[in-house]
Amino acid sequence: MKKLIVVALSLVSLTAFAQTYKVDTAKTKIEWLGKKVTGQHNGTFSTKAGSLVFKGADLKGGEIIVDINSMTCTDITSAEDNGKFLMHMKSADFFEVEKYPEAKMVIKSVKKAKKGFDVTVDFTLKGKTAPLTFNAEIAKADKTASIKTKFKFDRTKWDLKYGSKSFIKGIGDKAISDEVELTVDLAAAQ
Repeated sequence: MKKLIVVALSLVSLTAFAQTYKVDTAKTKIEWLGKKVTGQHNGTFSTKAGSLVFKGADLKGGEIIVDINSMTCTDITSAEDNGKFLMHMKSADFFEVEKYPEAKMVIKSVKKAKKGFDVTVDFTLKGKTAPLTFNAEIAKADKTASIKTKFKFDRTKWDLKYGSKSFIKGIGDKAISDEVELTVDLAAAQ
């Protein structure tokens, strides 16, 4: 009987401990969409690393590191124009990848919402950190976990002000929207 109680207590204490899932960089997808008055562009980013921390079925923390230098543009078909566009996006006008090659999201809180979960992260981009909240679907199985979300954020809060009508008066049809849309399908495993 004593052994049975010890085994039962051991199982209870094991489930109370946090479980860490490593982000699968090959299976994780991050897509971006930026709009301007005269059109839009879209593409992808790759993840460098990351982890999700669960306690039981609940996501309690984690972080995702994005490789900004991996940025692609999928809608410009001319190799020359695509290269010029990406060079500009990686320059000091936008992401300044030589100085800031990574972005990071650190999970601060997760709350059950009407649909899915509201996730608040500290988002670091171009050396600036600010909170960002988005709604997400979170799933956890024995050896895998995932987060799926689609949200918009105001790029100017992270010093991406190029082409913003909020900062450049009279820019007219050359204005670029302050909002950037991200679609994230994050996969992780133990």
